[in-house]
Amino acid sequence: MASVTPAQDTHGPEVSAPTNSNIAKRTVVCVFCGSCPGTSPAHVEAARSLAEVFHKNHISLVYGGGTVGLMGEVAKTLVALSGPDAVHGIIPMPLVKWEQENPRDLNEKDEYGRTTVVPDMHTRKQLMAKEVIEGGPGSGFVALSGGYGTLEELMEVITWNQLGIHGRGVVVFNVGGYYDGLIQWVRTAVSSGFIAPGNAGILVEALDAEEAVKQLQEYKVAEGRFKLDWSQK
Repeated sequence: MASVTPAQDTHGPEVSAPTNSNIAKRTVVCVFCGSCPGTSPAHVEAARSLAEVFHKNHISLVYGGGTVGLMGEVAKTLVALSGPDAVHGIIPMPLVKWEQENPRDLNEKDEYGRTTVVPDMHTRKQLMAKEVIEGGPGSGFVALSGGYGTLEELMEVITWNQLGIHGRGVVVFNVGGYYDGLIQWVRTAVSSGFIAPGNAGILVEALDAEEAVKQLQEYKVAEGRFKLDWSQK
């Protein structure tokens, strides 16, 4: 049976990176994406291409731990290229039977990397964000195509960026115009006065895998972010 990591306090943003280490840290990118492949083969191809660019740039992947859909595609492609240590999946126990295609020993590394089983969605998202924030230069978040869950995860890390909880890049990999509506919504929210113009650039667009990684490497923190102190208890 898979081991479950102890539940952590998910009420506070305990995600700040340590500053006293001189060891070069590996870049970590969290990928949000669907547990379905989508109706167009372009979505699966995008997941594979992203993994290939991660391999070329020595980037580690943290993701939602599924073995199906785009989740499984990006994970197994990167493991095949970089080995199981390059991929860490984090999945809540209730989702194991839905997002795991075949029975696996989740205590062992395999073709999908290593997997951590956690009690709930909040712990999953907190641990994924923590790995990114503590990663090396160019670490950040990329959203491939997906549904409600992908959008919710994406919007949360955008909000955390705006609130000053992290300063990592947030990129939508816009495959075949999939995120055109979201990008237009941001523009509308700015023009309607609900997002400050200085925060419009928190979310950036990429049209291919190379551009997605480049956007993370060159990401500039938005000028309008809230200057809040999250270190206070």
